[in-house]
Amino acid sequence: MLKPPWLRVKAPQRERIGAVSDLLLDLRLNTVCQEASCPNIGECFASGTATFLIMGPGCTRACPYCDIDFDRSLRALDPTEPIRLGEAVARMGLSHVVITSVNRDDLDDGGASQFVACVEEVRKRSSKTTIELLIPDFSGDWSALRTVLDVAPNVLNHNIETIPRLYKKVRPQGSYQLSLELLRRVRKGWKKVYTKSGLMVGLGETDDEVLDVMKDLSSCQVDIVTIGQYLSPSAKHLAVDRFVEPRQFEYFRKYGEAELGFLQVISSPLTRSSYHAGEVQRLMKSFPR
Repeated sequence: MLKPPWLRVKAPQRERIGAVSDLLLDLRLNTVCQEASCPNIGECFASGTATFLIMGPGCTRACPYCDIDFDRSLRALDPTEPIRLGEAVARMGLSHVVITSVNRDDLDDGGASQFVACVEEVRKRSSKTTIELLIPDFSGDWSALRTVLDVAPNVLNHNIETIPRLYKKVRPQGSYQLSLELLRRVRKGWKKVYTKSGLMVGLGETDDEVLDVMKDLSSCQVDIVTIGQYLSPSAKHLAVDRFVEPRQFEYFRKYGEAELGFLQVISSPLTRSSYHAGEVQRLMKSFPR
């Protein structure tokens, strides 16, 4: 299926992204931008931003839409990773940082302690940087969730990814209801944290089913929602079912903000969960907690 014109982006130029790429190589850090083949890598790297991927690059789940490698080797966590990440944030001068991870179902706490260590190191070196954590579901381990939230990130992001009807196909080791429950618990127990979630379209869902997911997220009092077009990384991954037109993405945005009351809906073909993540600082000023 040929990509429509609105999904065509220029290949990133090495001279524009080289500084960030070299720094990541120097500090031996992974990013979602690289591991998940994000189409916005040129824009983000050229502006000096990145979403750091910890405990990776291999994942213990094999979701058929994702380009991150599957790995069951039970790797030990690297105690120097948080230090190196904190150093990268300081050297890049980031005002907002996003930290995410692969799924580590092999670990007792799903990697919650590594998230905490990374937050602590960022704050040591860059105390004014706001921090967004994009977390897995921790297999429903609520003590692991509490561990992460007790370190007080500014934003807690957990992606719902798709509609419930497609979960067995898209997220076979995930649970739609479990992800909703995670978001509910965050809002109930940590009211100062801004919550965020996102989903992909183009996997076989209908527009009405997307709206139903948005309603479910609203019922969990999620603050920010991201909606973007799914793009198949390779012939081995799930195929694209449809390309959603920009006007429909704009409808999702207007409906979410005007009808459901989200603080922000970032909805466009190239939107990804961390796209323009730093805009949350404006929301934090407009809607302080």
